[in-house]
Amino acid sequence: MSIFLYLCHVKRDVRQHIIATASDLFYRNGYNSTGINEIISESGIAKATLYNHFKSKEDICLAYLQHKHNKFTHDIKAFCSSKSSGEDQVLAVFDFLSLFFKEKDFNGCWCIKTVSEIPKDNERIRNEIQSQKKQLIAFISELITKNLTIVSEKESESLAKQIYLLYESAVAESHLHQENWPIMQAKNICQKIV
Repeated sequence: MSIFLYLCHVKRDVRQHIIATASDLFYRNGYNSTGINEIISESGIAKATLYNHFKSKEDICLAYLQHKHNKFTHDIKAFCSSKSSGEDQVLAVFDFLSLFFKEKDFNGCWCIKTVSEIPKDNERIRNEIQSQKKQLIAFISELITKNLTIVSEKESESLAKQIYLLYESAVAESHLHQENWPIMQAKNICQKIV
């Protein structure tokens, strides 16, 4: 391996380490409650190293949101596709959420937590979160199209948005109540509408 490739690999690893550390802190403690110095300390890096990779806390937040979203997207797609074709693949979004809820560090939706902490005029972070939510709706719509006999694209899109709202409310309410029943009730409602 050339020295150039080695240095690129090391730089990418350091960047990923910073993102993983910031992700843990932002998700657990919140965006506003996590300072740059805490990220530096927890990462075990120098301040200059952090600023070599990120210009601002907002840039770290965007990387955090993308990091969480990429893992979530990969995991939910793999989980749903492992289920039997048909209604089971659509309902699997709630089974996936139930598993997510059971993780020891479950702390609700990272997007909703973040958007509740940013100023209303922070378009960069808000746009990233909106994009991620649109991608989730598109994924649900794709599940519907592949697994249910829906007459039109418009009906499929409408049903996807309904399921999305059930999913999002189940995330928030399971976090609030620290119980699984909101997820199970959302799945029951979903089963009636599909």
